[in-house]
Formats: sequence, structure tokens, C-alpha cells
Amino acid sequence: MTRGKMYSMISYVWLLCLIPLLAEKKDEDVRFHARQGLTLFIVEVGVSVLGIIPFLGGMIFKFGTFVCGLLSIAGIIQVLRGKKWKMPVIGDWAEQLTI
Repeated sequence: MTRGKMYSMISYVWLLCLIPLLAEKKDEDVRFHARQGLTLFIVEVGVSVLGIIPFLGGMIFKFGTFVCGLLSIAGIIQVLRGKKWKMPVIGDWAEQLTI
């Protein structure tokens, strides 16, 4: 497995998304996955904050955590397949990041 693939996979693991952003600044594929991973992490933090809302927050937290987990797994699978998969909604937000 190449170094770029390893960094791309790490991009989808919670806060570890910062490692590829800092370590592989020149590899565009790694940066693509790292931007999506960072955006996904920001969404996860937002879901956690919404989780403190009484009654409704618990449902938002469970559903959001589940969806974010599925997206992380899907991102890792796409990296292993060697594809650049743009995640729904999150992919659009990630493209707007200038890192």
C-alpha cells in the first residue's frame, strides 16, 4: 500500500484528518480526501453539539453519528478502490475549503 493511500485512509478517521493535511501538502489526491475528512469531522462536531438539545438532540446525535460513520467507511472503501468519490453534500462543502 502506498504512502498516499495510507494518508488518504487516515483522512476519514475523526481528528486524524489533520495529519494528511499537514504531512502531504503536494499530493492532490491526499488533499482531496483530507478536505472531505476535515469537513466530515466538522459535521461530526456539529452533530455532537446538537446532541445536547433536550429530547430531539438524542435522536439527532444517534442519526448523525450513524450517517457520519457510514460516510467514513464509504470514504475509506473508495480510497482502497483507488477512486476519488465526492461525498453527497459534504463533498461540495469540502471543495470550498482553501487549505
